[in-house]
Amino acid sequence: MPEQGTSRYSWGADEHLVVQIAEEMTLAANFTAMAMSTQLRERDLAGVLDICPANASLLIRFDPDRIEPAKLESVVRDIEAVVAQQDQPTIRTRLLEIPVWYDDPFTREVGAKFRDRHQRPEGSDVEYAVAELGLDSVQEFIDRHSGSPWLVSMVGFVAGLPFMFQMVERERQIELPKYLRPRTETPKLTVGHGGCFACIYSVKGAGGYQMFGLTPLPIFDPRQNHRIFRESMVLFEPGDIVKFRPIDVDEYQHLERAAEQGEDVYRTVEVDFALNEFLAGPDEYNARLLGALDAR
Repeated sequence: MPEQGTSRYSWGADEHLVVQIAEEMTLAANFTAMAMSTQLRERDLAGVLDICPANASLLIRFDPDRIEPAKLESVVRDIEAVVAQQDQPTIRTRLLEIPVWYDDPFTREVGAKFRDRHQRPEGSDVEYAVAELGLDSVQEFIDRHSGSPWLVSMVGFVAGLPFMFQMVERERQIELPKYLRPRTETPKLTVGHGGCFACIYSVKGAGGYQMFGLTPLPIFDPRQNHRIFRESMVLFEPGDIVKFRPIDVDEYQHLERAAEQGEDVYRTVEVDFALNEFLAGPDEYNARLLGALDAR
């Protein structure tokens, strides 16, 4: 965990407190942001309107007429100290399986329209990833992308869009640049990647992340038709853990229809994520963690 006292506290106008926990994204920094967010929410302070953990920071929106800024800062600093003292930091969260039709014709077609904005004019985004990472085949890339879990480090910018951080050692993480210039089109539910972050585009629109495939399962539903959206129109929350599962076109079409009809196609299970156990042996820990889906 980042050392207590190293965070930078600042104010955004009259209604926002920003806690910058670290200068770069790490699992430990993100874990601290989520733990502080959870404890602050549990205290249920009058005047705290919204709590938004991000990759390596925490944003708190408050009503200064209901809570003094100095009091809020004091409480948050106290929470940070409590979190820093945890010997075995653990969060209760969800593990979600997200099926992906990798290297699909739809993202390939869109990618072909914007090759003048890409680092590699020939081929597709997936083929670019294979070449950039020094891999031997598209299948090897798919295995590497789907073979380990991803932590949802934050949600935002576009409604319901998750940023996901690969849960492997830093030297094994997939890192790829964004397009040289953004596209004006990205298919809805595209699985993308930029820098060290994976994402899923919740709606059709502009974007600059590399496009690797499509998921058939909606992640944002303002109508809240499917029961998984009953409590929130957004599927993901910071702290969720995602397992990508490769599928073919037939299963993609089947799951797409089933989701539209409200069938129980979302595979989720509650798990405890223990940061120190993960850091001590990521591969072994991931194997045990992902086994919870099979036991569901």
